[in-house]
Order: sequence, then structure tokens, then C-alpha cells
Amino acid sequence: MIYPHGDIESLGADIFAIRGSIRINLLMRISRNMGIVRDGPELTLVNPIRLRPETERKLMQLGEVKNIVRLGAFHGIDDPYYVKKFSALFWSQPNGKTYTEPLIDIEIGMGGLTPTSDSEFFEFRGTKEPECALLLKRGKGVLLTCDAIQNYGDYSFNSWLAKLVMPRMGFLKTTIIGPIWLKLMTPENESLESEFLRILELKFDKLLSAHGTFLEQGAHEAVQVAVRSAFSS
Repeated sequence: MIYPHGDIESLGADIFAIRGSIRINLLMRISRNMGIVRDGPELTLVNPIRLRPETERKLMQLGEVKNIVRLGAFHGIDDPYYVKKFSALFWSQPNGKTYTEPLIDIEIGMGGLTPTSDSEFFEFRGTKEPECALLLKRGKGVLLTCDAIQNYGDYSFNSWLAKLVMPRMGFLKTTIIGPIWLKLMTPENESLESEFLRILELKFDKLLSAHGTFLEQGAHEAVQVAVRSAFSS
């Protein structure tokens, strides 16, 4: 299903994004973002979302859709569409329980393979379901995440009810560790703080999450603050 979304936005360095949404129930619609990475003539779609036909045509004008990357186990509803339509390679960590299709072509982490020539994957350890991030080594570094790390400059593409309840659920207008994700992914009596300290060892200055808004600069420091806030108690 195609949900409300915007146009293709250039983030610089042959990186693009589309801000969109997905409906949780009749009243709740939340934001959802797709990253588009161009490497020569090839495109890699990260956290894919279905597009209106006219926007999809613009996507095809950017290059050839070659890779589909699933960073989080709770995202994947639109992956089969892109894999089938474009005969694209599907990248994912194994053992996700929420979405089991399409079949994985390349397991993330296998042999250090990456979909672009200047990127690396970060895999969270010890989570209940697989989750990872993709670091693009362009400029000062661009970190693409799914649910683990999110950034909200505004609540665009969220329904009125979502805008009302999000602050109360911990989705503040700042960079955050996804509160629902953290609760669902943390094993009983354990902590994932060490994993976020590991991700802070990466060099990045920009952040594009699967939810919220693009953070153009200062992302590393913003994530540091988010980690301290999430694990301070």
C-alpha cells in the first residue's frame, strides 16, 4: 500500500531521502523515511517505502535500483515489491521474525560485504531481533539507522493523534534512542548500553533514521546525548 509521502530530497554526496509514513491503525499514522544511496549508476534503497508512480519514475531517473537493504527487523513491508519489480539484491540480517520475505540474497555481515564501495555495516549484538546500521563514509560520515536511533526535528507525516501522543511516549523533538524499540529488543535483566557505546566509536556527523527527520550536522554529539539520556537511570 502507498501511504502519504514527499518528493525525493537531495542530502548531498549522492545521497537522497524520501520522507513518508505508514499507518499503525485507523487513527495513528507515523513518519517513515527511505534512504537512497547512489554509487555510480547503481542505487541502494535503505528502509524502502512504496512510492506514487510519478515519484517512482523520478527514482528510476536517478539510476538503476540494484540493492534493497533492511536495517531493522520491524521494517520490511515494502521490501518484496522492490525486489520483485527491479530484480534487486536483498540485503538483511538473518533470523528476523516479523518479516520473513523476501529470501535474503546477501546476509549482512557475511564476509564484510557492503552494497556500496564506501560503506560499512554496524550490527547490534544481543538484541532479541536483528538490527543494524549503515555508515556511509562520505564527507564527515552519514549514519543510516532504522528504529534504534531516531531524530525528530518535527512531526511531519504523523497523524494528529500521533503528534499528540508521541511526546508522552518518549518521542521528543530531538535525537533519541527509540524507546519502544529499546523495550522490545532488550533481553530481560540486561542492557544494550554497551552497543550504543560501540556505535559511538564510528565517525559520523549526519544521521538519517527510518523515522523522523534528517539531522544535517552534529549527529555524533546528538547520539552521545541520547545514549546518556536513555541509560542514565
